[in-house]
Amino acid sequence: VVDPDVTLVEVELSIESVNLQGCIHQSCYFFSTSKTSLKSRLKALDRFFLLQLSFQDVHVMIFIGFGFLMTFLQRYGFSSVGFNFLIAAFALQWATLMQGFFHGMHGGKIHIGVESMINADFCTGSVLISFGAVLGKTSPVQLLIMAMFEVTLFAVNEFILLSILGTKDAGGSMTIHTFGAYFGLMVTRILYRPNLDKSKHRNSSVYHSDMFAMIGTIYLWMFWPSFNSAITAHGDDQHRTALNTYYSLAACTLSTYAMSSLTAHDGKLDMVHIQNAALAGGVAAGTAGEMMLTPFGSMIVGFLAGIISVLGFKYLSPILEEKLKIQDTCGVHNLHGMPGILGAIVGAVTAAVATTDVYGNGMKDVFPMIADGGKASYQGGIQAISLAVTLGIALLGGLIVGFILKLPIFGQPPDTICFEDSIYWEVGWISFQKRSCASYD
Repeated sequence: VVDPDVTLVEVELSIESVNLQGCIHQSCYFFSTSKTSLKSRLKALDRFFLLQLSFQDVHVMIFIGFGFLMTFLQRYGFSSVGFNFLIAAFALQWATLMQGFFHGMHGGKIHIGVESMINADFCTGSVLISFGAVLGKTSPVQLLIMAMFEVTLFAVNEFILLSILGTKDAGGSMTIHTFGAYFGLMVTRILYRPNLDKSKHRNSSVYHSDMFAMIGTIYLWMFWPSFNSAITAHGDDQHRTALNTYYSLAACTLSTYAMSSLTAHDGKLDMVHIQNAALAGGVAAGTAGEMMLTPFGSMIVGFLAGIISVLGFKYLSPILEEKLKIQDTCGVHNLHGMPGILGAIVGAVTAAVATTDVYGNGMKDVFPMIADGGKASYQGGIQAISLAVTLGIALLGGLIVGFILKLPIFGQPPDTICFEDSIYWEVGWISFQKRSCASYD
């Protein structure tokens, strides 16, 4: 037991020797040297460690999960991982500023910390979802321009939903997945390429590229409970979010395998379905994850998400390309778009039936408006309106940004050499060929 009036210098000397994972000593600079109570300091330190663990998981998802998930294209692996790295590094910096301007300003300055880093990664995730829709058909300059505009619009949409309307969307079914998917779909619609068939032979996978993509799938699948619960209130809310996401993902995986086999004429599994649709349960559990969805309810949601996603890949994507001229490279509509809408609907229904008898004292953390005497049906209506607002901003924003990206100054690759690494990268066999010719000369 330590005297609560101990100064910070004495606390540093006490805990520095412990040096838990090399982090406690480094985190001490977050506190002032005033004689505040030891209890409050240690509470803040504990919150830092909890957030830091969630941040690490989310960071892995952004840079490894999303990056490797898109390596399925046989000759676009360098660009999938490399441009993912580039866009993410740019977007998280711009997101820190944009989100800070809207809801991180204190005394005229943007306050940053682990939570703001997590939120910046969330915004980056939305940009990477849109990247999946235009994968292989855009230049790095176009991608950076798209990221700049999308991050700004993401921050605007997030501010409207979370700060003005009071929407609950901890896992981002609406703010991250729905927004990113439909923004990207609108951009790729405006950038429609009528002669993309000339690169059709490269718009496919091979055995080893699908194996690399499965690395991204497994990383995303493992860390998705941390993603959805990263910024929920610590305690029961965070525990509940992780559990609901966990069971939703598990049920989604089973329905994905079942539907993939059922929709194939020979009963064989399709790797595209397994790589993507098995993750739809995490998307669908994003909004309602912190609510009293129950394990059984979350398994139903995940099961439905897997079915919807597989059917989308099998039947809807060809229709969208043929009828609406939407060339969705990664199928983000099936993994993020439709499951995101499902998650938003589930969140609205769950909010509309929330009662104090069910939530108890936890109502204040999940639905503060209801805890203060508001009607649950009103909160459900807010959730539904938020979905419409998100779709509106995403589609309109994607429309405008799509026309901007269509300007010839941004170096869009021609239809004949899309999905090709060698346009922007020194590729192994080409480099070897150059060296051999130079030696011969």
